Amino acid sequence: MLILVTCLLLFITALVLIILRATQPNARYAWLVAFSGAVAAFISVFFWLLQMPFQLDLPAWQPKSLFTTSVLFSADGISWALALSVTALTVAIMATSVTRPVFTNSLSWAGILTLTGTGILAVTANNLLTLLLMWAFLDLTELFSQISSVNAKSSERVVISFATRMLGLELLLWSAIESFANGSAFSFQSMPSNAGIYLVIAAGLRLGVLPLHLPYAPDSNLRRGLGTALRLIGAISTLSVLGRVQIAQTGVTSILMILTSVAGIYGGWMWLRAPEELNGRPYWMIGIASLAVLSAASGNPIGTVAWGCAMILVGGALFLTSIQDHRLNRALLIGVWSLSTLPFSLTGGAWLGRLGFVTPFAIATQALLMAGLVRHTLRAGGSETWDEQPGWAKTVYPAGIILLLVTQLLLGFIGWDGALQTGSWLQALFASLLTMGLVWGARRFRIFNPVRAHWVTATGAGVNSLYQWLWSLYRGLARLAQTINISLEGEGGVMWTLLFLILFISIIVEGIR
Repeated sequence: MLILVTCLLLFITALVLIILRATQPNARYAWLVAFSGAVAAFISVFFWLLQMPFQLDLPAWQPKSLFTTSVLFSADGISWALALSVTALTVAIMATSVTRPVFTNSLSWAGILTLTGTGILAVTANNLLTLLLMWAFLDLTELFSQISSVNAKSSERVVISFATRMLGLELLLWSAIESFANGSAFSFQSMPSNAGIYLVIAAGLRLGVLPLHLPYAPDSNLRRGLGTALRLIGAISTLSVLGRVQIAQTGVTSILMILTSVAGIYGGWMWLRAPEELNGRPYWMIGIASLAVLSAASGNPIGTVAWGCAMILVGGALFLTSIQDHRLNRALLIGVWSLSTLPFSLTGGAWLGRLGFVTPFAIATQALLMAGLVRHTLRAGGSETWDEQPGWAKTVYPAGIILLLVTQLLLGFIGWDGALQTGSWLQALFASLLTMGLVWGARRFRIFNPVRAHWVTATGAGVNSLYQWLWSLYRGLARLAQTINISLEGEGGVMWTLLFLILFISIIVEGIR
């Protein structure tokens, strides 16, 4: 029941915001409602610790011969750490929204709260059927949230993102069919190891990096609030499945680890050279997700959860920081410790598996991400200041960022299987030394710091151009089909029908002769 309590707090708060928007559009206490609901949900997650592990089993579906398992949610060490990270991010989004021009945008807050509740249901899903339903619900929630927040011209990229996620959903369905064909139930515990590879590919497609950037204008304040929630909550609900399955060590797994290592190096390098953190956010996700997949493929699902929590807590603190405060910026360097995999850090248990030949690539990716985090944290400029901000906002805003930092430290010590881990300290030491070398080099070599004017238009140009080419091909085929349909309709369609009939009769007559 505690899982439902947390989710209902979020869903009911979202419903209240929608009702307030319809009845009292100018209500000034809408933010207080949203913030209170988010804080209550965050606190309720700590009560899970009193009963863990526990399950929420809904009534079985009919026929039982097809649905051998019911919709099942489970609260354990894995789901608790992820749920705590998601709710902490939501509180931070609400707290930092007080300094932005869209402060009264209650619809976006309702969307974020709904997204958070759905994300919690996704990370607690304990079988394939439940995960399939939650992913579909999450996709629809994200689709409606994005469509309502962008103009018609930008909706095409929303459709691309949704179509990519649907492909990942189909791969999840395929893994369920594979399990059913082998006589296994739709549960993670009984899933055959050869079906785990489909889950990895499905997770890769659903990480929300296609297309690379969300369809918001560069100066849109939605990029920090709603954009951060869409990116990170969607990603964490995807990576959570890798923390529950075992992947067979086969030749395909080795190829997957090689490709993942290449993607990690690419994401880390682009993140280090990004002009600012929001432009580099997709590459942050690619790099962290690559490390998470490598942990899962090396037989360490706990490492996947650790990288997932780091993605949302470390990245969330950075992406939500829009007011330049030197003391707060220095505090963000706690995220470097969280990524270091040193003993008792958030990612202390990330490298307990056997990485084998991809170990150097994993260390390089980790170092690039940490060096990029240092660079973006210590940036000099900023888009917002404390000028004209009310006194209470100067307290609430930093409290939201500090909450994410405290949660990072907290998860290193209590609550889940990845806490109090010494991990592979030698590998962590190598990554830390390489990070210091990259930070030193970034201040002295231009290759690490491209000129901003040339970089903004080129960020992800190669990858995005491929997506645009595929989408252009699709639109060209759609226009061709539409032209054919128009040609075959009305009076012109009668003429074409007669022509095809004459050609068909001629061919038959020639064949008889």
